[in-house]
Amino acid sequence: MKNYEKMQTYLSNLAVLNTKLHNLHWNVEGKRFVQVHEYTEGLYDDFFEKFDEVAELMKMKAEMPLVKMTDYLENATIEELDAKVFGCQEVLEIVAADLKEMKALATEIRNDADEDGDFKVVGEFEEHVAGYSKDLWFLRSMLVD
Repeated sequence: MKNYEKMQTYLSNLAVLNTKLHNLHWNVEGKRFVQVHEYTEGLYDDFFEKFDEVAELMKMKAEMPLVKMTDYLENATIEELDAKVFGCQEVLEIVAADLKEMKALATEIRNDADEDGDFKVVGEFEEHVAGYSKDLWFLRSMLVD
């Protein structure tokens, strides 16, 4: 890829999401607490792994990934949340909106990399897009009452 700005935004979003998902994980309450609590834990573990993979991918391309929280907050398109009690339904809706945004950005990065013939980035981001698709299916299923 010739332009790594979208990957910096993606990396920043992963950093913000890691903290945001911890907030939701710690502060969720409701009848489906255990399910949502465990689900958000799995997500933040996955996002941290993606965060590391994307930064290392950038280093392999001789690019310097952002590393400061101030830079992440400045570059992220995902919004932080204040600490409060979140209902289970609310958590699932917040997560679904963020995953839709991440899937769209991952798809853009994948397509840009494909145009540039950057197969490593294409392969990595195809996995991310597939993962978001599966999580969004899970969320749609959990949001049905």
